[in-house]
Amino acid sequence: MFFIGGVGQGSKLFQYPKLLACKFCGSQAGCQIVMTYYYFSFFFIPLFKWGKRFFVKMQCCDAVYELASEVGKAIARGEGTDIRGEDLKLVQDGKQRFTISSQPAQLGEREEELPKTRRCPVCKYESPGEFRYCPNCGQRLR
Repeated sequence: MFFIGGVGQGSKLFQYPKLLACKFCGSQAGCQIVMTYYYFSFFFIPLFKWGKRFFVKMQCCDAVYELASEVGKAIARGEGTDIRGEDLKLVQDGKQRFTISSQPAQLGEREEELPKTRRCPVCKYESPGEFRYCPNCGQRLR
């Protein structure tokens, strides 16, 4: 008797059409959702999967978050589910693509003084002053 079977690791990419507020850099950007899993195959045919985990990779700064399992499964089924701040857990810091200039403002430019912290009008979360969106719920900060 000849037996060909094995265990492997796979991944699947899902599209998420909405913008998310990045907790790491504070900007609002698009993202990619990736599901990773293990599978058992018999004669090169995958029979079942286990250990599914969902990750969100932000396009603004490349930060990676682990997505809550129930939200990830709903997205995999094609349901129009919203991702909230509490559904994300930071796994890998992003490499910020922007730089803050240390040069003085040019003639005619006004330099705005940013507050040290801002409080979200919706969830009352306190975030650093340079954030434009709440890292907890995604609401635009004033």
